[in-house]
Amino acid sequence: MVLLWSCYLLLVSINMVEAIGVNWGSQTSHNLGPSVVVQLLKDNQIDKIKLFDANDKIVKAFAKTGIEVMLGIPNDDLTRFSEDYGGAKDWVKQNLTEHLNGGVVIKYVAVGNEPFLRSYNASYLNTTLPAMKNIQKAINEAGHGDQVKVTTPVDADVSESVGSTLPSAGDFRSDIRSLMVEMVQWLDFNKSPFLVNVYPYLSVYQNPDFPVEFASFEGNAKPIQDKGITYTNVFDANLDTLVWSLKKAGVPNLDIIVGQAGWPTDGEKNANVKYAQRFYDGFLKKIASNNGTPLRPGHLEAYLFSLLDEDMRSIATGNFERHWGIFRYDGQPKFEMDFTGKGNDQMPVAAKGVKYQSVWQCVLNKDTLNMSLVGPNVNYACAAADCTALGYGSSCNNLDLYWNISYAFNMYYQMNDQVAEACVFQGMGTKLPAPALSFPWNATCLFPIQIQNAGTRLGSTVFGLISVVVASLLASLALLF
Repeated sequence: MVLLWSCYLLLVSINMVEAIGVNWGSQTSHNLGPSVVVQLLKDNQIDKIKLFDANDKIVKAFAKTGIEVMLGIPNDDLTRFSEDYGGAKDWVKQNLTEHLNGGVVIKYVAVGNEPFLRSYNASYLNTTLPAMKNIQKAINEAGHGDQVKVTTPVDADVSESVGSTLPSAGDFRSDIRSLMVEMVQWLDFNKSPFLVNVYPYLSVYQNPDFPVEFASFEGNAKPIQDKGITYTNVFDANLDTLVWSLKKAGVPNLDIIVGQAGWPTDGEKNANVKYAQRFYDGFLKKIASNNGTPLRPGHLEAYLFSLLDEDMRSIATGNFERHWGIFRYDGQPKFEMDFTGKGNDQMPVAAKGVKYQSVWQCVLNKDTLNMSLVGPNVNYACAAADCTALGYGSSCNNLDLYWNISYAFNMYYQMNDQVAEACVFQGMGTKLPAPALSFPWNATCLFPIQIQNAGTRLGSTVFGLISVVVASLLASLALLF
């Protein structure tokens, strides 16, 4: 009986290791409840979730579910934990020990998130590794060191091929090389994995001449030859560039986990459902094949980015940032796929038990006479809400003037909990029940009804009331000048 139980546990363990994971972010105006997300993962047989913080209510929802959780520590906490070991010990006690004792499966803690991006202007160079060491030390002291390992997610651009496009020319960026060498050697000593985020989509977005075929896994692109190795996709090339960097740093066998990989579905002409489905089909088959990359054959652990769209993510790098989700904001699937990688594509199971707000929507009042006020009000609505679907090449790019304005008004109204003040717009907004609208529905553009907030962050009603008061003040000031 003991032998049978041990074999069962081994099979479960193997399944957990081999299962694909997903990232779940919370930069949204309205969150799905943790219990809804847990059921969504179970229904789609997703066994791993990567978080960007350690929200107590969210983490507790995974207790005794068998779903493996990667906890996150935001970049804003790096300085504190790099300087305050006592604070690190408190964090481990409250956010790790408590949840492990409560039945949450935790294997990794991700300290920071892409802290070495050039856009951060070296803000976290001196704090990331010390914070990682303090958190791991606290984990070891608490008796979890053999079970839980610290890592940090980094963008693939920590490696580069200077003067070449070949992976074999890869090495860590010159501006951070000494730090990266120290970090990867510490990870290797600690038996922790290297967590890297790889985005083939960004190659297409950043370079208009980059072939979309090379960002997929269909083998139709012109290959790259490097030291007798043929590369047919940019993912393999990017990951093997990192492999070369690790080799040159003296840790050729350091474990690698893909922390984020995905394709957005809106906000830009190449961010669409067609290309996203194409990417995921190839990527999931690749993971299931256990072929790895030319330099790292074998099983590759990966987390898809992301589970849900996030309507409050920064769009500094592009409007697509709010549309990485496999599922929409409300847990509805966007396209057919097969998480097992077997190619049996079908619509994923939608989130269950989602509660929506009332079926009212906000549109432009057709009796509006002074259209000169439309521009400032639309600009304000889109600055405070999510209008990224209206951009060039996006899903709602083909709307006429009336519905463009109405889309902006409605997004502001929905993101602010449908409070009456959010549909004023100096008398240009009017509320109508959704069934009464003659919206020009098409296959891509979504004119949404918002979900009820699960309350895992500051309630959006408060955010909404503040926003509409500010909007009214700004509009009044605009009339004075």
